[in-house]
Amino acid sequence: MKNKLSRLVILIGCGVMASAAYGQHLKINQTLGYGEGELLNFTYGQNFDCIDQPFDDLNYNGIKAAQDPGEMQTPICQVGTQPSINPPGQLGNPRSTTEPIFVLVPMFSVNDDQNPDDAISCNNVVEGTICGSTLGTTLIGLFGALPEAFKAQPLVYTQCPEPGSAPGTCTMHASRLDLGPVLAELGYLPPPKGNTFVPTPNHSHVLLNQDINIPPIWWQVIPVLVLNQADWPNQDGTSGITSYADIQAAEQAGDAIAAPSNFFLFFSSVVSGSDHMHMKM
Repeated sequence: MKNKLSRLVILIGCGVMASAAYGQHLKINQTLGYGEGELLNFTYGQNFDCIDQPFDDLNYNGIKAAQDPGEMQTPICQVGTQPSINPPGQLGNPRSTTEPIFVLVPMFSVNDDQNPDDAISCNNVVEGTICGSTLGTTLIGLFGALPEAFKAQPLVYTQCPEPGSAPGTCTMHASRLDLGPVLAELGYLPPPKGNTFVPTPNHSHVLLNQDINIPPIWWQVIPVLVLNQADWPNQDGTSGITSYADIQAAEQAGDAIAAPSNFFLFFSSVVSGSDHMHMKM
């Protein structure tokens, strides 16, 4: 009995240590990230912003945003769209004026998933979002299998949704993305352009090396579609893409595709812990 109790205490202790190491202690406005091979903590100070400029037509109804009140009622967060301003009001390409947060999206299927019912359900999505089996069928048709990015229970670790949150969500993030422009650009969808709203995918985050410890600022989201499972980072950041150099290498190998977006997040970043046990060798 005593030996069993001792083993139970050890197991509980190991579980607590693992939870602390992998971010279970995060506050409700925090997520994890990677940068320079380190595990990072992000603390979000306000809601997201998706830029819709006066002469845009992000809902493709032929009416400029300045004359289309309906376009202003629901954020249209588009992948493949590059605004010419950022939320603080700085003019110019945000790739020059705004620090990037690279959002890794696992666009591969670990098990060649052909079951459309494995996709993120419609329980937490905004009206007009493709979800559930319709989402699964659509993605299987486009990519040949259901990517881990849009599974209700992905077979790889991701930092969003944060622990305890529902698939298709992440703290202070948009609840859906419009993939229409980037899918059309990549040849997955034929013209003319249109909206393809999907739930926020399962994803992880990477910052530039110089940004791993930085006060709260606006960041431009740069989605990175990761096509090779071997490039996907593990939970403690000891393998896979955990730095911008890793992203560049994956892009050069044809295993990742980066795209701009009109999506911005506001948060601070600090290295998680002080022991540097996550440093990739």
